[in-house]
Amino acid sequence: MNIFSIISSSTKKKIIIGVVFVLVVAAAGYLIFGKKKSGTLIENNPNQEVEGLKPINTGEVSPISGLACSNWKRRPFAVMEAADTSVRPDSGFSDADMVIEMPAITASITRLMAIYICNDPPEVGSIRSTRHDYIALAAGLDAILVHWGGSHFAGDILNKKVIDNLDLNGSFGYKAPQCGFRKQGIPPPDNGFARFSELLKCAADANYRMENKFSGYPHQAELPEAERGKGGNLRVGFAKPYDVNYTYDRTSNSYLRTWGGAADTDANNGKRLAPKNVVVMIASSEQIEGQYNNVQIGDPQFDSVSEGDAFYYLNGHEYKGRWKKDRSSWSSKLFFYDDEGEEMKFIPGQIWVEILEPGQALKWEPQL
Repeated sequence: MNIFSIISSSTKKKIIIGVVFVLVVAAAGYLIFGKKKSGTLIENNPNQEVEGLKPINTGEVSPISGLACSNWKRRPFAVMEAADTSVRPDSGFSDADMVIEMPAITASITRLMAIYICNDPPEVGSIRSTRHDYIALAAGLDAILVHWGGSHFAGDILNKKVIDNLDLNGSFGYKAPQCGFRKQGIPPPDNGFARFSELLKCAADANYRMENKFSGYPHQAELPEAERGKGGNLRVGFAKPYDVNYTYDRTSNSYLRTWGGAADTDANNGKRLAPKNVVVMIASSEQIEGQYNNVQIGDPQFDSVSEGDAFYYLNGHEYKGRWKKDRSSWSSKLFFYDDEGEEMKFIPGQIWVEILEPGQALKWEPQL
């Protein structure tokens, strides 16, 4: 005999009514609160349309920079590039839709990843090895990763085909040593370069999908000059000689980049690097093996952190918010949110992302 059989009929009715009431309340709560809202992490699978991650930009514009261009539907190429002083200035940065810079060794050397959609620079380099955390960032942009070898952590991931890649060193994933070249007069390992036209050909030879499916970042119109900041200086305190400063120019509404105390230019064309938007993400870094570190930016391999503080610089002003990336998926989108939990709206133009460790100097000094 079970306990339910000895309960009175009236009590049974009360129990049944109570259970039904709880189920109704739970269902109503799900309908009201269970839907994903702005600020909730949603996995970005670039190979299918996901609710909440439909294309953000309209018209024939880059989903990253928001600028109109003939290549707007082309899949991004994410190219690993060196920060070493021996090869500065690097080639190709002025043509990138986005550049991401973060520590390759904790509190020390940085490395950069330039993402190209709109423009085809004649040459990119110095191309260096990739690390596992850059793979997570490139996959979240639906990019083809271009690199010269990598750490063994990265190699294990690339060999599992987590991301489409071109390894110009011929070590991991899709081995493509024919797609790059060693430049004379530059000592290795900093002498790896590639012609962008060859990278396009190599990606086609690999039968990679060439249509871009990244949902993109939202944009807003530039402020009129009278409403922009008057000027200012932004200090991003990587260890010297990797330290970066940006000087805001009101007329061009851009941030003139200085690297290690020298004006930063593009070796291809001599242009001063001057992004329209600068993002500073705060994320911790720690050494995990010898020279190899891990930056906590929401990758599935080592990370326990998937969000942090973010600072945005555009129109001559500073804004605060949060970055988020779902660490359950390599291909999750890196989200940028403002202080109200809405996706940050950039102004059309290049976005330069600096990933700074806690405790490293970040200082914005506006001109009053």
